[in-house]
Amino acid sequence: MAATAIATVAPATQSRFLAWVGTTDHKRIGILYLCTTFAFFLIGGIEALLMRLQLAVADNTLLGPDAYNQIFTMHGTTMIFLFMMPVLVGFGNYLVPLMIGARDMAFPRLNMFSYWVLLFGGLFLYASFLAGAAPDTGWFSYAPLTVTTFSPNHNIDFWILGLELLGVSSIAGSINFLTTILCLRAPGMSFGRMPLFVWMTFVTAVLTLLAMPSLSVAAALLFLDRHLGTGFYSAAAGGDPLLWQHLFWSFGHPEVYILILPAFGIISEVVPVFSRKPLFGYYMVAYSGVAIGFLSFTVWAHHMFAVGLPLAAQVFFAASSMTIAVPTAIKIFNWIATMWHGTIRLTAAMHFAIGFIGNFIIGGLSGVMVAVVPFDWQATDSYFVVAHMHYVMFGGSMLAVFAGTYYWFPKITGRRLGEGLGLVHVVLTFFGFNLTFLPMHLLGLMGMPRRVYTYAPDQGWDIINFAETVGAVILGIGVLVFLINVFRSLRGGQRAGNDPWDAWTLEWATTSPPPPWNFITHPPVHSARPLWDAKHPEDPDWKRGRSGSRVGVPHGSEVDGGQPSPPPPGPSYSEGEPTPELPEHTYWPLLLAASLAAVLVGVLVHVALMVAGLVVAVYALLGWLLSERPRTPSPGAGDERGAGTARALPTARTPVSPSREGESVGVGHAPVRSSRPSGSVAVPPNLHTPLSPRPREGPGERGPR
Repeated sequence: MAATAIATVAPATQSRFLAWVGTTDHKRIGILYLCTTFAFFLIGGIEALLMRLQLAVADNTLLGPDAYNQIFTMHGTTMIFLFMMPVLVGFGNYLVPLMIGARDMAFPRLNMFSYWVLLFGGLFLYASFLAGAAPDTGWFSYAPLTVTTFSPNHNIDFWILGLELLGVSSIAGSINFLTTILCLRAPGMSFGRMPLFVWMTFVTAVLTLLAMPSLSVAAALLFLDRHLGTGFYSAAAGGDPLLWQHLFWSFGHPEVYILILPAFGIISEVVPVFSRKPLFGYYMVAYSGVAIGFLSFTVWAHHMFAVGLPLAAQVFFAASSMTIAVPTAIKIFNWIATMWHGTIRLTAAMHFAIGFIGNFIIGGLSGVMVAVVPFDWQATDSYFVVAHMHYVMFGGSMLAVFAGTYYWFPKITGRRLGEGLGLVHVVLTFFGFNLTFLPMHLLGLMGMPRRVYTYAPDQGWDIINFAETVGAVILGIGVLVFLINVFRSLRGGQRAGNDPWDAWTLEWATTSPPPPWNFITHPPVHSARPLWDAKHPEDPDWKRGRSGSRVGVPHGSEVDGGQPSPPPPGPSYSEGEPTPELPEHTYWPLLLAASLAAVLVGVLVHVALMVAGLVVAVYALLGWLLSERPRTPSPGAGDERGAGTARALPTARTPVSPSREGESVGVGHAPVRSSRPSGSVAVPPNLHTPLSPRPREGPGERGPR
């Protein structure tokens, strides 16, 4: 049928560009997420610099009020919905299947669809500048100021429809993460043995599924108010002006933890590896993340203390806002305890992780301050709140993103980022960030309101604002150094090998970069540090109850002479058995996402375009559902990265040996291009075969019992 003919184009006939466009490999999709979101980060950063330049001196005319409002609105929308949320999804896309021993996400096509919807949603929002109607009411777009009486043009419509499209992407991705983590974990990987990044990704996916509908409903009701004359947010029509704030912030505060919980997971992976100790209090760190997720739905109205809430509501939301600081503090104390007496390696990743802890403490303490109702009445809508938000978002989530980038860049690319430029990046980032945002606390207490495009010269705010602008420029230079580091490392950086950090989770058990299928056999897991167990069979975690393992014999094994028997083999593929199926390239998700974007454009432009988009969307959906299932890869063709026609995978029983210099093989892996120098042979560790023990690095290696 036609659907099948379109959806099953052989990768061998495709260009490199089309191979990426039609990919369903979770690693390539993760890279697309990361590259796209960093591009939006640069755009949002430029918008931030324009705002800071406008506020550098009093009565500045660099930006007029309309331009400032548009840039201010798009900066917030970009950084939250187009960068911080999806960049963490990008890390999750690449890493979660590797960390749990899976070959791909549960729904590869849905994974691809969620990426394309994100991209088209971002392009749709920024197309508003070309239409001369960029959103201009703030990233929060409070109603009823956004109804047609006060905002008659399409500015708000672009914002509403763009966020609806981004919500589809977020929900699709969350469903995929939940299914993948619940159904595709390696043998023995119980929830008590999952890496902390996977734990936090799981909780975040639950939060997204529960919180995102609130924003989608709020935006849909606003669109109805604007175009069909309903009065959900109009008191005169029987609605409630505060309904928008309740709906928006019942999404908006879980959203804070949607942005920070995966960052907590990144720090929980980086700190133990570079402290050479197991994570202190594994279960407490995991369960405190669950507690944060639960409590995040009980704190939204602390954004509304100034609207006249009943006293009982103020007391409840103030108490819950203070309570949520407790599980957050548990994580901080556990990270500090992990570093205590550890053999710390101060790499760029570790510098950013330590900086994350310090800056996030500042953001957390200022959050507790605004949870006190009388103080919030004084600080609300001032630059104190701007400072608090950025210490959480940038001082928290963004520093964790940088830490994760330096940590996992070798796994993704096979090369390490330069540590020299990394240290320059660290210094510029910390100095620039704190010079920009720390004085905002004082500026807010001095009375400077947020969301203003200029101020009078007699307010006493000039020097502080100028210093903040200098800090923003330094911060921008730090980002430029980071980009130079990335491009230099991609072109000729130090080859990393498969496990450059001597780490302990499963993503480091395969090659760098991993092959398209990740693992031939499912690696069995007996603790939260399976690579430690494989490298140190004389002292595995499962035997001493460290890092999420139980004291005693690992599940499913037997003891012979005080030692565990060899782990039971995972599923293997031998002669006469089907080889693992790799999802084919397909363009149906791309077509469906593009047609949905066309529908939204048609809503604003002409009904004919909307109808055409709906027809194409139905066609794409049917093609997606009716196209044939992925076929078993044909043997013999293709390159190491799977860009050509996919080849049959080697089986666990197939003897393989290096055939050319620079290639490496390992039990359960196909020959792939090594990331080591030419002439050396790297053996990617397969957990069915014990690894050679590595020497311990210091008295803190084993850590607290």
